[in-house]
Amino acid sequence: MTQPGTACITGASAGIGAAFARRLARDGYDLILHGRREPQLKTLCEELQRAHHVSAEYVCAELSSPDDLHRLEERVRAEPALALLVNNAGFGTRGRFGEEDINLQDAMIQTHITAPVRLTYAALPGMLSRKTGAIINVSSVAGFLVSPGSVIYCATKAALTSFSESLNLELRGTGVCVQALCPGFTRSEFHQRLGIDTSGDFFRHFMDAGDVVDASMRCLRRGRVVCIPGLKYKFAAIAPRFLPRRVVYGLGNLYQKMRRNSP
Repeated sequence: MTQPGTACITGASAGIGAAFARRLARDGYDLILHGRREPQLKTLCEELQRAHHVSAEYVCAELSSPDDLHRLEERVRAEPALALLVNNAGFGTRGRFGEEDINLQDAMIQTHITAPVRLTYAALPGMLSRKTGAIINVSSVAGFLVSPGSVIYCATKAALTSFSESLNLELRGTGVCVQALCPGFTRSEFHQRLGIDTSGDFFRHFMDAGDVVDASMRCLRRGRVVCIPGLKYKFAAIAPRFLPRRVVYGLGNLYQKMRRNSP
């Protein structure tokens, strides 16, 4: 577990990213918040500075843009007290792979894979020299599953989880640790951005973003590399290892039909 220093959080405008910002500010961390929406970031920084008397700055950047990503990398690399990096930024799509804009799919790969890898690479030298630090990569339970209509999403989240586990093994004994946070359905703007009506009964059972962050921090304290908040999501992640693949494929097709019938 890191001691409060500076934490950098990507995708901090809302949802899990904003919940991380509020939790870490309460714990005494200074903040570098990333997002694409300046008004929300500015308001959040002002709120956290006022409530917790910490330093909070923001960087507006599109992580699928090499120039914008490079700018954030340099800010991360230059931070002398970086204790925690939270790679949280991400998005989803509803369409089938062959029907979606390939540029949008490529942007997802850049956001979910390239950006966390490059930001982690930028953060590591300072953390290793100080012999302390943590990196939380926000993956998803979807990385353990297969789902038509979420082809690139599932694939990138699976890769992000694997990257986190392998890197954590590399870093054993250095004082730096890596976590793959794999939440299931969580109340945020994620589904609204996909045009899905979240007012129905199904969405009322989603996890609260603050509870997801609390679970992540507990796992960090306990040294758990893969953190899956919620018992039902732990089961969802483990079950495909023991089910025949034809059953897994059938469940994936069933979920896709449910998504298609969503408003």
